[in-house]
Amino acid sequence: MTDIADDTPETAPARPEARSPRGFADRRGSDLIAERRIVARVSEVYERWGFEPLETGAFEYADALGKFLPDADRPNAGVFALQDDDDQWMALRYDLTAPLARFAAQTWETLPKPFRRYAFGPVWRNEKPGPGRFREFTQCDADTVGSDRPEADAEIIAMAVEGLAAAGLDDGQAVVRVSNRKLFDGLFEAGGITDAVQKLTALRAVDKFDRLGWEGTAALLGEGRLDDSGDYTKGARLPAALIGTIEAFLASVSTPDLTRAETLDAVARAGGLGATGEAALAELAAIDAALGAMKVGQDRVRFDPTIVRGLEYYTGAVFEAELLLDTVDDKGRAVRFGSIGGGGRYDDLVARFTGERTPATGFSFGVSRLASALRAAGAGGSADVRGPVVVIVFGQDDMAAYLDAVAELRRAGIAAELYLGRAGMKAQMKYADRRGSPAVVMLGGDELANGQVTIKDLDVGRALAAGVADNEAWKAARPGQVTVVRSELVQTLRSIIDASSII
Repeated sequence: MTDIADDTPETAPARPEARSPRGFADRRGSDLIAERRIVARVSEVYERWGFEPLETGAFEYADALGKFLPDADRPNAGVFALQDDDDQWMALRYDLTAPLARFAAQTWETLPKPFRRYAFGPVWRNEKPGPGRFREFTQCDADTVGSDRPEADAEIIAMAVEGLAAAGLDDGQAVVRVSNRKLFDGLFEAGGITDAVQKLTALRAVDKFDRLGWEGTAALLGEGRLDDSGDYTKGARLPAALIGTIEAFLASVSTPDLTRAETLDAVARAGGLGATGEAALAELAAIDAALGAMKVGQDRVRFDPTIVRGLEYYTGAVFEAELLLDTVDDKGRAVRFGSIGGGGRYDDLVARFTGERTPATGFSFGVSRLASALRAAGAGGSADVRGPVVVIVFGQDDMAAYLDAVAELRRAGIAAELYLGRAGMKAQMKYADRRGSPAVVMLGGDELANGQVTIKDLDVGRALAAGVADNEAWKAARPGQVTVVRSELVQTLRSIIDASSII
């Protein structure tokens, strides 16, 4: 006798739990379309500014990525890595800049110089996820490699401003803050600080100035700070005189609404910058002049010497795009998104491969982060994404007529689908509504017999239904429904879609 498999719960194989890893989001149509729109619009800006597209692979050799984590002292932390069959370690790219540096070093002799490229695609970071912060997300970068002119920085900044507007941010909804890493290099040199770890600790303290204020920052510049949770953070232990100089430096730019030139004057008056810091002021002045020539307003780009970014990465000008919109989470609680992009000058990255310093500057949009921020601000989401026209199915016998109609719509450039489930009329209407369809097409027996088609404008129906208390009256009115001759199908639908505020 053949044994029959025992499928009792005690012997059945355990089923895996359906779950997503933290920081890896499943995104449906509306979210994906929102991100793709941002990428398409920003990429159009990059191309108009003369940048060519470049695509590199998802994996890079770990030694090529190198000390790619700007805020970490560990050379191989924060990535997803694996060992190839030749025992070489490779990792998913952490950003789009390190692959660019490798590509530039590998192909430098064949490239036009300066080399101007833009790129977009997913990047991966093995870090703790949070609101709007993922382990897999999309970036959209533009970089100029091979120019040391401050005008190259200014052009990247101005292009970032235009890119933010193209992505959907209006006046007053974002600002690009600009500084120069060499300002603090000058302060440290003048103050006699040479230890790299001490400098790094001090810069991290300054980076918290907007959140902690001067008192908390001063503690971190000194012996250290005990926060409200009881955690103690070791300080930079700078000399008191240098802490005082940094206080004056930060106070010099605390007045709101200073112009870029006024900010530079205030920093210069604070003193203590040394020769390196004075050179940084000159570079910023040149950037300001170039921004002025390109008509970039003071409200769009501001100088803010507290911006330090990429503590072991950037070598000169640094920029950070800050979202100014009020945002809330799914429960209506206020969420601060802060930075939605940034960049700066990184003149040492290509030199890791070539041994020769190669000037470079660039900016990166956090596309996934920006899309999340727009949704949190009520400026994006499924309501902004139009679904296809749905052709209703009444029965199998008339399937050829339904297929003919949906094919005609597609040939005319109208997104359309034929309902291919097995539900009835009511469920099909609900399906079209959930898809965000602008309209449904109905080819019932009467319509087919009379050479007609009935089209229901779902946007009008939704609007009227929201304001009608008497359900029977709403049904009798048949809001937004029209019957036309079959030849007017495309024309009627196009007029409905063109009149919609949703694209």
